Formats: sequence, structure tokens, C-alpha cells
Amino acid sequence: MSKTLKKAQDNYFLLSLGCSKNTVDSESMAQLMERAGIGGVGNPDDAQYLIVNTCGFIGPAKEESINELRKLGENKRDDQYLIAAGCLTQRYGGEVLKQVPQIDGLLGTRRWMDIVKLAGQLRDKKHPDPIYHLPEVATVGTDERGAMRTSIQGTSAYVKIADGCRRPCAFCAIPIIKGTAVSRPIEAVVAEAQRLEDMGIKELMLIAQDSTDYGHDLGMKDGLAKLLEQLCTQTSDIPWMRIMYAYPGYVTERLMDTMAQYPQVLPYLDMPLQHAHRQTLKRMKRPANTDWVYRTVESLRNKVPELAIRSTFIVGYPGETDEEFETLVQFIKDLRFDRVGAFTFSFEPGTTSEPLGDPIPEHVKEERRNYLMEIQQQISLEKNQELVGKTMDIMVDGNGDGMSIGRTYRDAPEIDGMVIVEGELPVGEIVPVRITGAMPYDLTATVDIEGPQIIGDGLLQL
Repeated sequence: MSKTLKKAQDNYFLLSLGCSKNTVDSESMAQLMERAGIGGVGNPDDAQYLIVNTCGFIGPAKEESINELRKLGENKRDDQYLIAAGCLTQRYGGEVLKQVPQIDGLLGTRRWMDIVKLAGQLRDKKHPDPIYHLPEVATVGTDERGAMRTSIQGTSAYVKIADGCRRPCAFCAIPIIKGTAVSRPIEAVVAEAQRLEDMGIKELMLIAQDSTDYGHDLGMKDGLAKLLEQLCTQTSDIPWMRIMYAYPGYVTERLMDTMAQYPQVLPYLDMPLQHAHRQTLKRMKRPANTDWVYRTVESLRNKVPELAIRSTFIVGYPGETDEEFETLVQFIKDLRFDRVGAFTFSFEPGTTSEPLGDPIPEHVKEERRNYLMEIQQQISLEKNQELVGKTMDIMVDGNGDGMSIGRTYRDAPEIDGMVIVEGELPVGEIVPVRITGAMPYDLTATVDIEGPQIIGDGLLQL
């Protein structure tokens, strides 16, 4: 394929929108394009193929995707091809083309690995009509064509361990977009982690729509725990491994024991709970046993005393009464999560919540979200204040002007807090610092005087 596609002017511009899982798909597509002799460029004016990997999860994300496609479409030349890829295209197909008629090719998220094939079809096509590459397939394809399913950011890397979802959440369109869950074989994930280890990666973030469902389709029980055990024993030079997107009810005893046993598995758990009132959760088609949450969080904190728990919640879900919202507020106060994200309900046609409509006014949703986050801000501040005076390891993400920015084990990239450190530390290294100050989300620190010292040119002296 590379011989038929390679031309001097062949190159691509790729814009990735949405979550980290989408970013992994984008980087995998980029690898395949590069392998076919089509180089990446940072300026769309210099590209023959303009690719937007869209997000179609909620309303604002759809609008952003359409707007970015329009901007590229309105400015593209006759010798350029605009490709709409990803979730929005998979879900709405031709509707996207109606809103952006300049699109030349449509590629769904279930066949992201066909990006080079679509590029060749666009270059060789004899008619002006757009090419639809949206085959009727039930799940995301497993023929990855040798592309790594990772997204590397400095010395941290997202690793996609599965795709799709079999959960019935009423508000979520992911099963419509992706199909049911498809896990990658343990040996494939471990081999990829070993390649990342050889590249000097120091933090693995395991991602999926539901990481705790990993291996179910492969006939495995406690698949995530088994995967972590293999990763820890076979990539011993990667010091940090982080679990993202756990599903309530599937954080098993074995997973807890694995987190406690292996120091590489960070004491951090991202477990979106969405709500706390039983009736709201039932309408959401989510696990409604909040007693399980109380028990499990207590058990986790007993087994992993330094555990940081992040969760997300939806306010303004159809039918949410003042009483139901107050139950959620009390839940937040009781469990005192380290990190919380709150979102207002977004009406999504085609989901099983569609018959419920969107009856709660936007201003009520916003008031509830703001109130919830005010409660959480105080909790987060108090938890951060407890860290002042302690020495903690941070992953250094950046430096300049005599300062450094880093993250503790409590902070996943982009969604959690940061540590602002006096002095310029080497980017990509894990360095101990002493916490000197606390804010609701972030910390301040100085280099630990009993740990490494900065010497000339930003080097560290132990």
C-alpha cells in the first residue's frame, strides 16, 4: 500500500478531539499513515489529507467537532481531502456530511485501522462524491495492523486495554458508537508495555470504556488484576501504573489485593459513580446499591491507606428531585473523595434515556453542579492541607522561569491537580519534593532538602 500511496506531496494533518481514548485512536491512525509513507504536518495548509478524529459523546463535543470540520472544509483547496473520522461519524454518518458538505471521506471509529485504505481511495477516486467507509460491523476491529494502541505524553503513556462497552447506562451513547466490549489479549498489552519501557516511559495509564470489565469477553475472571500482575512482573522498570475508568460493583477483592501488593500500581482509582440516590441510579440503569460503595471505599482505604479516589457525577438527570440531589450532596460529604468532576445532564437522542426527555431547566442544573463543586472544593482543600510538610514523589511535566510543574500519584494528567515547585527540575523524572502549600486543586512545593539537589544545567545531585 505504501508504494501506491507515496508521493512527494503526500502528508496529513490530524486534529484529535475528545477524550484520551480518542487520542490513542488518533495516534494509532498516525502510525499507520506514517508507515504508508504519508508524513504528518502541524499546519493544515501543508497537508493533502485533513483528518478530524471527532467526538460524539455529548452535545458540546458534537458542536466542537462540527465547527472544526467546517473551519477546515471552508478553507481547503481542491487538491486536499477532508476526512471526518471517529465517534461523531460512526454515530451519525451522513448527517455529518449534511452539516459539512466539504467532507470527502467518512471513517467510523470501529474501523479506524482503515485510514490508509480510505486515503488511497480518495486519491484515486474518479467521481466527486464523498466516500463512506462505515461498514456494518458489530464491534471495534481487532486487526490493529501492528499499530501501538498508546498515546505518549513525555514519559507518561495511555495504553488502551479494551474498546467498546457492554454496560446499559441509559444516558450513554458509547455502546451505540463502539459496540460491545472487546478486550486486547494480555500478551499484546504486555508486549506494548515492554516497548514503552524500552522507550523510557515511567507512567502507564490503563484506559478502556470500563477497565474493570477487561477480559470478560475472553472468558477471564478478575482480568484487570491478572493484567496488572503481568505488567508489574514483566515491566519492572516502569514505576507508575494508574487505573482509569473503573465500574462500580466490579472493583473486586483480588483487584484491591493487587493494588496493595504491587508498589508499581499507584494508590489511585478513577471510579465514575454518576449519582448516589437509588431511584436516580435506577433511571440511569446504573448499579443502585450505594451500600456497596460505602463498604468498598472503606475496604479499599483499609487495604490501601494512601488511596486517592476520583469520581464523576451527573446532576440534573431527568426526574432528579431536590431530595435526590441532597442525597448526592450528603454522599459527597460522607465519602470525601479526593477528586470529583460534576457534569450537567446532556440529552442524547438514541440512548435509552431519550423517552425521559430533558425536563430540568438548565439554570437548575448549573446551580446544582456549582453547589456540588463548592462542597467538593472544601473537601479537596482539606485533603490537600493534610499533605503540607510531607515529602512526596512527583512526575515532572514541565519547567521554566525558575519553576517546575509536576503531579503526585494523586493526579492523572489533564483532569486532576498539579504541584508547582520552586526550581527547575528535569522533565520526565520522578523527584521527591516537600509540600509547602495547599489550594483546592493544586499544591506548592520545594525540592526536598533531604532528597536530590539541583546543580548546574538542571541536573540532580543525590
